[in-house]
Amino acid sequence: MTAEGKLILIRQERIPIRATIWEVPAGQIDDESDEPDDISAVALRELREETGFELGEGGDLIPLGDYFTSPGFTDERGYFFLARPVRECAAGHSRDESESILDCRAFTAEEVRSMIASNEIRDANTLAICARLLARGLLSFTQR
Repeated sequence: MTAEGKLILIRQERIPIRATIWEVPAGQIDDESDEPDDISAVALRELREETGFELGEGGDLIPLGDYFTSPGFTDERGYFFLARPVRECAAGHSRDESESILDCRAFTAEEVRSMIASNEIRDANTLAICARLLARGLLSFTQR
């Protein structure tokens, strides 16, 4: 989240669904430890790599809890974080070209609400983190 309260989303081509969608940046822990500090480091690394943004001076990385990605199929767990405020990195992003990230933009809460309502945002991670942010009072969809 930027200092102005905008959410950073990436537009990524997703081959299995044959679509390009807006979503929150995400990554995998792979072989790294499941210690909270290690998970936080992965979250900050993925933010920087995928978006070209980093935690601003005096910023916070707020853990928002974990979730099961597909509990009927696997015990895989994901972790939500809110980094705020974020700022653009001087060096820009360091995306892996295989990720097919085509764009990165900051959206107002109202724009995100509208994108969810119109089914433009439809991946489970982005929908779930928006719900978590709303429930924690860290995001508001109240129209102004």
